[in-house]
Amino acid sequence: MPYASLNLSSPKPVLSWAGHPLGSAETQMAKNVASLPFVFKHVALMPDVHLGKGALVGSVIATHEAIIPAAVGVDIGCGMAAVKLPFHGDQLEGKLKRIRLDIEAAIPVGFESNRECDRAVTNWQGWREFKTLHPGVQRLDGKAMQQLGSLGGGNHFIELCLDADDHVWLMLHSGSRHIGNKLAQCHIDTAKTLQKLSDRKIPDPDLSYFVTGTPEFAAYWRDLQWAQNYARYNREVMMARFKRIVEQHLAGGKPTQPLLTVNCHHNYAAKEVHFGEEVYVTRKGAVRARREDYGIIPGSMGAKSYIVKGKGNAHSYCSCSHGAGRQMSRTKAKKQFTVDDLVAQTEGIECRKDQHVLDEIPSAYKSIETVMNNQADLVEIVATLKQVVCVKG
Repeated sequence: MPYASLNLSSPKPVLSWAGHPLGSAETQMAKNVASLPFVFKHVALMPDVHLGKGALVGSVIATHEAIIPAAVGVDIGCGMAAVKLPFHGDQLEGKLKRIRLDIEAAIPVGFESNRECDRAVTNWQGWREFKTLHPGVQRLDGKAMQQLGSLGGGNHFIELCLDADDHVWLMLHSGSRHIGNKLAQCHIDTAKTLQKLSDRKIPDPDLSYFVTGTPEFAAYWRDLQWAQNYARYNREVMMARFKRIVEQHLAGGKPTQPLLTVNCHHNYAAKEVHFGEEVYVTRKGAVRARREDYGIIPGSMGAKSYIVKGKGNAHSYCSCSHGAGRQMSRTKAKKQFTVDDLVAQTEGIECRKDQHVLDEIPSAYKSIETVMNNQADLVEIVATLKQVVCVKG
């Protein structure tokens, strides 16, 4: 479906691909962002849009000479990676549980970190710049190193999938771990402090911003790029371990050449050109979808996921959704559903089925099929995936 222009009477329009009316809190949040004086042209809302902090998750915000740290969020560089391998589903028969256990042994999840750092971690070029980062993280270099190549918690996951042609895919979702969170919090606190000292009026303290040409903007932009690179490499390290595990089970440990590799952020900011002007684009729960860009749009742990190619839709700032999007909070999901419900909704999937992952039950998420239908003008589907193994954070 094409986008709709919301009737918000805000200084800048809000274009929505959601396909449904926003709730009152969501409407107010969209209006708040569209009221900021430095917002460029319009705000774009993706089909999976839902409440966030300051700005809606699933929003794309282009700005002139300013950036909002809380709109980027605390999981800087969070995103997806996927690899298509030259294996088929019949090769997995009888091996799924062993593969899941090997993944859980090789990749730390939740609050766990690597006990030992392998060469891929210690040799990362990004460590050279660590001393230039915010003073508030300078004691975290050891933790940041131990967490590089770890999944984290919440909705982060690792999945072994099959496409419609029975090809094997590896897919995972993670970000910049504790170091990204801490960097974000340091800069968000600075932005809020500056806001209190200024005479600028904004509708929400979580929309406190930095202006280009200031030391605070320069420091945030530097740290943001570092954390985004850390997040991307974090996914690369985990994917390399994941790939070796699958090759061990399916190819006797022989390395294989991927048929397709995708690695994309969906919580980040970048300098881009849109409508002929250079702007800062913040994608808060959105994927870049320029013409021919590959992206990954996952469903919940019991639903389909999609590998897509962008159509370069200018009105969305060449963006698309980052997933299905939650339709209920984690607390509500835990109250409403039982472990038996989780077992039923993840039938046929090798995964944990216990109280600790109940908040990730498929029914807590929007329909991924509806989300995909609502963005047919943003992306084309390259592959439809269904998971057979799922490891949650």
